[in-house]
Amino acid sequence: MEYRNYNEAYFIRLDRNDEIISSILDICKKENIRSATFSGIGGCSKAEIQTFIPSTGEFETSELSGMLELTSLSGNVVTDEEGEYYHHTHAMFTYKQEGEHCVSGGHIKAIEVLYTAEIELRPVIGGMIGRKYDPETGTGFWDFK
Repeated sequence: MEYRNYNEAYFIRLDRNDEIISSILDICKKENIRSATFSGIGGCSKAEIQTFIPSTGEFETSELSGMLELTSLSGNVVTDEEGEYYHHTHAMFTYKQEGEHCVSGGHIKAIEVLYTAEIELRPVIGGMIGRKYDPETGTGFWDFK
């Protein structure tokens, strides 16, 4: 992994076997970025996709593997009052299965890079977006301080 800061944005290149979500969170911690948004593209080998099931209040996780084109990555990073980091990430992948082109995506738990991933991380400037717990869903939402 390598990254640079240009004009209040971070440009991140991830390499083979890097995990995208943990890498973004590591950069946020290292650079003291408390809230940010990010987007990206890349070639990946594995993705853990989650779907929230309201009736159970839990996420179901499925895994994709193989040559996955990361066609769209979009997410955010926030921190709670204790300084704990959280991400909310969605992504879309294209891949071939039995000769057919397929598309899959959703809420992301983890993504492993096959060749490269290129991410733009945009810190919130002039304020901070926190996280507050929602007891109805059992998840956290943005909290504007």
